[in-house]
Amino acid sequence: QVQLVESGGGLVQPGGSLRLSCTASGNIFSINVMGWYRQAPGKERELVAAHTRTGSTNYEDSVKGRFIISRDNVKGPVHLQMNSLKPEDTAVYYCNAAIKVIIGIQNVWGQGTQVTVSS
Repeated sequence: QVQLVESGGGLVQPGGSLRLSCTASGNIFSINVMGWYRQAPGKERELVAAHTRTGSTNYEDSVKGRFIISRDNVKGPVHLQMNSLKPEDTAVYYCNAAIKVIIGIQNVWGQGTQVTVSS
């Protein structure tokens, strides 16, 4: 069974930094896209940043210039370096991946990690 496990969330003051990591496990051939989503209370889940197998990245407008997504290799892990954090970045952050397995492509979610930006 393919799983994603996140780490690195926590409480940080405005202007601070956090680094999230997501590791995939299971019988994986490769991972096409790995990304981070977030969901704040009362809001819909939104894409924060994504990293394709070829190295392309894209970011939600509000995090451009502050967040950096990186990936160690085609099977991950994927990291999200979050700098200059703002209270509006507070949310549960979820790792997501489109994973190639023996039977095809599986869309897999992590369990989520809480990020709280507050003084």
